Formats: sequence, C-alpha cells, structure tokens
Amino acid sequence: MPVARTNGVELAYETAGDPDAPALLLVMGLGAQLTDWPQEFTTLLAGHGFHVISFDNRDAGLSSALDDHRVPDIPALLAGDRSSAPYLIADLAADAAGLLDTLGVQRAHVVGASLGGMIAQQIAVDYPDRVASLCSIMSTTGDRTVGRATPEAAAEMGRRPAAGREEVIAGSVARARIIGSPGFPATEEELRQRAGAKYDRAYRPAGTHRQYAAILASPDRTQALRRVTAPTLVIHGEDDALIGVSGGRATAAAIPGAELLTIPGMGHDLPRELWPRITGAIARNASR
Repeated sequence: MPVARTNGVELAYETAGDPDAPALLLVMGLGAQLTDWPQEFTTLLAGHGFHVISFDNRDAGLSSALDDHRVPDIPALLAGDRSSAPYLIADLAADAAGLLDTLGVQRAHVVGASLGGMIAQQIAVDYPDRVASLCSIMSTTGDRTVGRATPEAAAEMGRRPAAGREEVIAGSVARARIIGSPGFPATEEELRQRAGAKYDRAYRPAGTHRQYAAILASPDRTQALRRVTAPTLVIHGEDDALIGVSGGRATAAAIPGAELLTIPGMGHDLPRELWPRITGAIARNASR
C-alpha cells in the first residue's frame, strides 16, 4: 500500500477510479480504517465519475502511530483541561490537506463520516480553496449540547479495550447491535467478518484513545462553519445512537446553503441497502 509522508506523519492510502476524474477524498472516523469504506461503496462513487482517495488517519490502520505521546487524561479533557491531547482535529485536517499535496490534487470533493465528518468540516474551514464540495455524514459540530449519544451507546464506547482477536470481534458485534442501523441490520456473519478483517489489518486501541482526545480538545466549530462556501450536504441517520441526529441538524444549520438528508432506520454505520442512495446524494451535491 502506498504511503504519503506529510505533516510529520506517514499516511497509508489507496485510490479507485479514473485518475483523470475529479478527486473525491474519503475521511473515516474514530479508530476506523480506510477499509471501513466498503469496496463496493467506493466503486459506486468511482462509477459516478470520481477519482476516489481513501486513507488511514494518523493513529489508525497502517498510518503512523504516535505511541511516544503520553496517555491522554480523558476525565481532565472532559472537564476542560486540554493539555494532555497530543493533537487536535485541525492537525488531522492538515494531514489530509498534505495528502492532497502529495498526490498533486489542488481541489477535491471531501466526504467524511463520524470523526471523519469533523475532519472534513475542518478542512473546509482551514483550506477553503481545496474543497470543491463537502459532505458530512453522521457527524456533529463540536458543540457538546448536540449530537449526544444515548446512555447505552456511551457506556458501550467507554468499555476497556478488548484483549485478543475473539474478544475484539465479539465486542465489535455487540457494539454494532447498539449503534448500528435498526432499520437495516447486518447479519452476524457479516459483522464478524468485518471485525476480523479490521483486527487482522491493524488493531490500535491506544491510537483510538488519542483520536478521542483530539475530539474532546478541539473547539466548537459552529461559528467557523458559517464561513464555509463549498456546496455542502449533511447526511445523518434518524436512529443514530452514538451521534444523535441533532448533531447533523446543527451542522446543516451552521453552514450556509447546506442541504440536510436524514434517513429513517439508519444508525451510526453505512448499511449496504443505502449505498446507492448515499453515493447518489454525494454525486448530486458535488454537481452543485
């Protein structure tokens, strides 16, 4: 897998589609890897006429691990002391912009999911000339009064990291039943296969901890989002237990001219049944 060296880190990435087509950058979420964008999903996007670029954020997948940093103090971060966070969402956005530099891409359509949506928003704020269009999926603005998790989802995400492949797979399946899409449930076999493949590629719980610290330490983006001029689409599941739909509504309200698509039955994942609808909506927003 190719690696881009930028902003002091190495980012593993891959591409799909015609290299001469307009670039579309996919940004994944907390502890997620580029493989969490299903291959069929990226193929659909390429079929809409995009050169699709996906990558592992720092501290995830095959990209750089920042294990030399001290362990973030999550309770202190929740209380407002940001000093233990090794980096911010703005640094993750700078990584993504640097990847575009490495690939010689001046402007891209930027699509992010969950933490990836936060990073995509920050790219649009910090590098407006680089963003042809923006799509924020199942994400929020950084305002802690919106997009709140249900108690059950919050408790599940706060569990200690699993210790071993089978425990990781079992935990991933249990988590999917809590935060996944109730209207489009995945099969047990599919959930286990995804979790196993993800574990075998890279299991980085300490990196996920540091990414979570970046979320907690980063400022509310609401006011900054009012400066975004790129055509924007916000997609959110109406049954998202991890980032409540109010987070998507607040994002759309903050960005001038943003379109909001809420989907009944969708939770905090990308159900196979919705891939054509979601990729079609992304393509229509890009055409704006």
